[in-house]
Amino acid sequence: MYFRDIIGLSDVKKHLIDSVRQGLVPHARLFYGPEGVGKLPLAIAYARYLNCEHRGEEDACGKCPSCQKFDKLAHPDLHFVFPVIKSKVCDEYLPQWRQFLLQNTYFNLNDWLRFIDAQNAQGVIYAKESDEIIRKLNLKVYEATYKVMIVWLPEKMHEACANKLLKMIEEPPANTVFLLVSDDPENVLQTIRSRCQPLPVRAIGYDDMVGAVRHTLALDPDTAKAVAHIANGSFSRAIEIVQSSDERRHFFDLFVKMMRSSVSRNIKLIKETAGELASAGRETQKSFLEYSLSMFREYFISNLHQPEMVYLDYEEQAFGQRFAPFINEKNIEAFYDEFSLAYRQIEQNGNAKIIFLDLCLKVTVLLKKDEL
Repeated sequence: MYFRDIIGLSDVKKHLIDSVRQGLVPHARLFYGPEGVGKLPLAIAYARYLNCEHRGEEDACGKCPSCQKFDKLAHPDLHFVFPVIKSKVCDEYLPQWRQFLLQNTYFNLNDWLRFIDAQNAQGVIYAKESDEIIRKLNLKVYEATYKVMIVWLPEKMHEACANKLLKMIEEPPANTVFLLVSDDPENVLQTIRSRCQPLPVRAIGYDDMVGAVRHTLALDPDTAKAVAHIANGSFSRAIEIVQSSDERRHFFDLFVKMMRSSVSRNIKLIKETAGELASAGRETQKSFLEYSLSMFREYFISNLHQPEMVYLDYEEQAFGQRFAPFINEKNIEAFYDEFSLAYRQIEQNGNAKIIFLDLCLKVTVLLKKDEL
């Protein structure tokens, strides 16, 4: 991945390039921002540029031995840490990880977990990974200017792992650079965050998104503009919209079923809906809860009659014509609190049947109307 492969973000790219050319290379950076905007490819492009033997003014050369090895993500001084399953360390998934990265530039955690067939397992950076990180970084730089450790989604790191890395991140070996890439920096251990130079990565600009959607996904101008608006700065979301993701459609159907069963006060239907949600894998359950939170936001904003601020596809909008008034200033905070609590409980391996039945019953209380 090169800087030229990343959509938009010209100011962030310029900042990274200028800092390298000026010799200002912090030992630890935290790339953070919304999902799907290109933070990980940006970190990889930065690592490539750091070690390029013939850096250009706007990108790495692409021809030197270092760049050729980066093309295969097989540089001996480039290391990755990322969520895995089955209490394994990342090296056990490294061939799949490289294959996945070479096939995908914009993606999310669920895409990766599907690629490795995680099924019901949650992606975690386990405690034992810290020993591997320390071992690798205590080795001398093999052939590059910098040894680079890229940690994707440090918020998924086991606390024991994070605590063991504090000293290493604060005082790394010479010519070692940590690049942490986070979708949710608030859930990164605070002592880790404080040791990193923050680099905010904003959503992709609308014009850049329209151009990328048209060029990459081969859409006509009007469709490209509609997709770019709904995607709201996330190219992975744009891909999902265009591909009519089965998962997203499934989430919408479940959301509608959950709202209708709750407002009907039909306990049999409520139990059926809760059971269907409970039978999914935990990552899928968490994704559904995140999707629901986004829907509450969109339907609440819909009531303000500012369509340019609403990011819904056709079916979501159609459902919202009747449902949006149910989400208002009297219950929006409670919806956020209850669904966020359920997310945390699922993440902590709580009993899904109890969690979703309780959530459906709480939705029943929060929706005051008699029918939907």
